[in-house]
Amino acid sequence: MSGADVPAMREAALRFLAALDGERAAAARTGFGSAERTEWSYLPGPRPGLPLVEMTADQEELALALLEAGCGAAGAEVARAIIALERIRRRLVTGVEEIDGDRYWFRIFGDPAGDGPWMWRVNGHHLAVHVTVAGGECTVTPSFLGSEPAMVLSGPQRGLRVLAEEEELGRALLAGLAPHQRHAAIVAETAPDDILTRVDPVVELAGFAPGVAYGGLSASSQDLLERLVRRYFQRAPAGYAEASWRRVLDAGLDQVTFAWAGSDRRGEGHYYRVAGPTFLLEYDNTQDDANHVHSVWRDPRHDWGGDLLARHYADDHRLSG
Repeated sequence: MSGADVPAMREAALRFLAALDGERAAAARTGFGSAERTEWSYLPGPRPGLPLVEMTADQEELALALLEAGCGAAGAEVARAIIALERIRRRLVTGVEEIDGDRYWFRIFGDPAGDGPWMWRVNGHHLAVHVTVAGGECTVTPSFLGSEPAMVLSGPQRGLRVLAEEEELGRALLAGLAPHQRHAAIVAETAPDDILTRVDPVVELAGFAPGVAYGGLSASSQDLLERLVRRYFQRAPAGYAEASWRRVLDAGLDQVTFAWAGSDRRGEGHYYRVAGPTFLLEYDNTQDDANHVHSVWRDPRHDWGGDLLARHYADDHRLSG
């Protein structure tokens, strides 16, 4: 994938690591071969790594600069909003303005200064960003963003919706389908209670009901489907997002499908999935009276570096053979 974003990301990672002292540096780093590299969660709870709450103000600023380098301006804005929403959620639950700071863990696998592959991630409740770098290129999936609540119902931030566009584009697409297309798109009357891929390290697309295909849609529905896919791709730096979209075009838009499960009424559980040869998107809003969103962007070939690492190791083998 696009290597244009790698130098800024590498620089951001090195500046972050250089600002850490002994214990913090040890918590933030591990080897690229660590088994935990593909172990992740979007639930509450501790993770390996260095959490924002244990950083100084300067270190936190550098950590968030790394987040922006890996997500792009638009993606980082949503990621920061999810971190802020977690504070709102805790206040709504406990009545306390601030409990113990932001518990989002940063972890760097391998050496950003070296020639070998390396990866960094930030992981915590409803936020999981994984960026793998090898051979001057990078991948950014799995990329998970969640929102609890999906809409803030009380307090000063009442009405706030962090992932509003992901929901509204999906709803608009379903609403604009002709009856026969809608029949094909709705693959189940009840939405699953979560995204179907959960935290699987490897995505398998076989067995998913495809829904309705791009090629059979009206021009306006095709436009909505394209906008929905590109909305998820905005979770990456601009160069990477454009490269991801070119891969979709090269594979053929006619192979992209949209599937919906559950109700189309607001306040009731719903789910959608968009899939193509180069990507899988899932969105689920069923928990807490359908006010709790999980969404993910996966890439069957490029999650965790995938083909990128395969090429890197093949090249190393040829050079050393």
